[in-house]
Amino acid sequence: MLAVGAVGIVYGDIGTSPLYAFREAFATAAADGVVHPDEIYGVTSLIIWALTAIITLKYVLIVTRLDNKGEGGILSLMALARQRAGSKGAIFLLGLIGAALFYGDAVITPAISVLSAVEGIKLVTPTFNDYVVPITLVIIVGIFMVQSRGTAKVARFFGPMTIVWFLCMAVAAVPHIASHPEVFKAFNPYYAVAYLSEHGIGSLVALGAVFLAITGAEALFADLGHFGRKPIVRAWLALVFPCLVINYLGQASLVLENPAAGENPFFLLVPGWALLPFVILATMATIIASQAVITGAFSLSRQAIQLGLVPRMDTRHTSETQSGQIYLPRINWLLMIGVIILVVTFRSSANLASAYGIAVCGVMILTSLMTTVVLRSRWGWNWPRVALVMIPFLSIELMFFGANMLKVFEGGYLPILMAAGLLVLMGTWVRGTRILFDKTRRTDVPLSELCAMLQKSPPHRVKGTAVFLTSDPETAPAALLHNLKHNKVLHEKNVILTVRAVDTPRVSEEERVTIAPVDDTFSRVVMTFGYMETPNIPKGLAVLRKRGFKFDIMLTSFFLSRRSIRPAAQSGMPIWQDKLFIGLSKTASDATDFFQIPTGRVVEVGTQVTI
Repeated sequence: MLAVGAVGIVYGDIGTSPLYAFREAFATAAADGVVHPDEIYGVTSLIIWALTAIITLKYVLIVTRLDNKGEGGILSLMALARQRAGSKGAIFLLGLIGAALFYGDAVITPAISVLSAVEGIKLVTPTFNDYVVPITLVIIVGIFMVQSRGTAKVARFFGPMTIVWFLCMAVAAVPHIASHPEVFKAFNPYYAVAYLSEHGIGSLVALGAVFLAITGAEALFADLGHFGRKPIVRAWLALVFPCLVINYLGQASLVLENPAAGENPFFLLVPGWALLPFVILATMATIIASQAVITGAFSLSRQAIQLGLVPRMDTRHTSETQSGQIYLPRINWLLMIGVIILVVTFRSSANLASAYGIAVCGVMILTSLMTTVVLRSRWGWNWPRVALVMIPFLSIELMFFGANMLKVFEGGYLPILMAAGLLVLMGTWVRGTRILFDKTRRTDVPLSELCAMLQKSPPHRVKGTAVFLTSDPETAPAALLHNLKHNKVLHEKNVILTVRAVDTPRVSEEERVTIAPVDDTFSRVVMTFGYMETPNIPKGLAVLRKRGFKFDIMLTSFFLSRRSIRPAAQSGMPIWQDKLFIGLSKTASDATDFFQIPTGRVVEVGTQVTI
C-alpha cells in the first residue's frame, strides 16, 4: 500500500515528463529539417541513460539512504551535513540556495504540466486552440482552491490513478515498438555518446531537452519521510522506470515511422478514438503531479520556518493521523499567483520548457555536493571512494546545467531571478534575526541578577503561574521587566520558557522538555521541537506536568513581547535590508497562534527596538 501511495505522490511529477520531454529533445535533432535514425536512437539513448544514471543509481541507490531520522529533502540533507562538517556556513548557504531553487520548481511544475496536458485538446479539434490557456487557468485555480481541504480525502485516489496512467503510457507504446523493434538500439550507450560527439556544441541544446525527462527526481528524496525508502525504491524499479522507458521507446518508434509526428508524439501514440480519454487521463495525471509538488512546497516551508530561514507562517494540519499533511495559506496563494503569471506569460509548454531545467538541475547539483560531504563525514568513506562514486554524477549534472544555461535568455532567467529574490529574503531574515538577538542581549538584564534583586526587595505576589517566552533563557524577558515596572506584581511561580528548533526532524518526548530551577520562584524551561514538527506549548507543558511540575492551566498567564522594530542609522545591514527585514517581521504570524497558546491566557507587552 505504501508503494501504491508512492506512485501517486513521489512519481507524479516525473510521470508527466513524457508529455513534453521527448518532443523537445526530438525538436533539437530535427532542427535542420533532416532526421536520421541514428539521431533518434541517440536522443532516446540519452533519455534512457539519464533515467538510469541520475534516478536509479544516484537517487534510488545512494541518496535515499541519506535520511535524517527518516526525513529527506534538501534542507534535511543540509542539516545532516552541518552536524559534522567543518564549513557549516558554506553548507548552510548551499541549503538556502537549494530551498530557493525548489520554490522555483514548485511554481514552474504545475504550469508546464497542466499546459502540456491541455494542449492535447488541439489534436482532438483545432477549434480548441484559443481555449488552451483559459482551460489551464481554470484547472490551476481549482487545484489551489482545494488545498485548504487537505490531501487526506483525495490521496487514496492518487496512487491507483497514477498506476493506471503509467500502464496506459506503456500499453500505448507497445504496438509502435513491435512495428519497429530496431528502436531497442537505444539501450546501447554508443548512440548517446555518438550523438554528443557528432553534434558538438549543438548537443548541449539536446541535453537541455533530455533533462526534462528526469525532472521530479528530487521528489524521491523529499517524500522519504512519508513513505520510507523501500516502497519508493520498489515502486520505481517495478513500475515507474519500466513504463517510462517503454513509453519513450514507443515515441521514438513513432517518429522513426513518421517524423511529422514529432510535433506531439506522446498523444499521437494512441488511435483517434482513444485520444480524448487519453487527454483527460493526462490532465488528471498533471493535477496529481501539481498536487505533489505543492505539498512538497508546504513541507519545505515548515522546515524553513523551524530552521529560522523565514518568518513564522500560519500552518494548518489537514489530517488527524498524518502530521505531514499540512496547509500553509500564504504559500498556497503565492504559488497560485506565480503559476498564473507563468501560464499567461509563456502560453505554451514548449515556451515554458526553457525555464524548467535550471531550477531542477541546480537542486540536483547541490544535493550531490552535500551528499559528498555526508558520505565523507558520516559514512566515513575515504576521498578516493567518494570521488569514484560522486564525480561521474556531478559531471553529468554539470553538463545538464551547462545545457540549460543556454536557455537563460529564452526563459531560463526566470528561476534564476526567483531563486535570487528568495535567497535575498531568507538571507535577510537570518542575518536580521541574528543582529536583533545580539542587540537586545546587550541591553538585557541577566536573570540571575534580577532574581537576586527581587529577593532583596520582593514585589507583591499573586497566585498562579506566569510563563514568559524568550529566545535567551539566560536573560530576563522584556515582558517580565515591563510587568514588574508597570504592574509591580510577581506570580507565585514563574517559568522562563525558550522554544528551540533543532536540525532533526522530530524529538522524542523524553527530550521534549528540560527544566532547571533558578530559585523558589523562577524556573528555566527549554522546549525542543524538530523541524518537521509544529510547536505546541500546551502539549509541552503537559509533559512538564508529568515530571512533577504542578500548575493549573486556568491559573496560568502567558506573557509575550511584541517588538516594534525601527531602522537605525548604524546597523549591521544596509538601510534597504533593514527595511526589508522589518517588512518581513510584520508578515510573521502571531506567536499565540504559532505556538498554539490559548488566546484567553495571553498578555502581550510592546517594546520598541532599533536595528
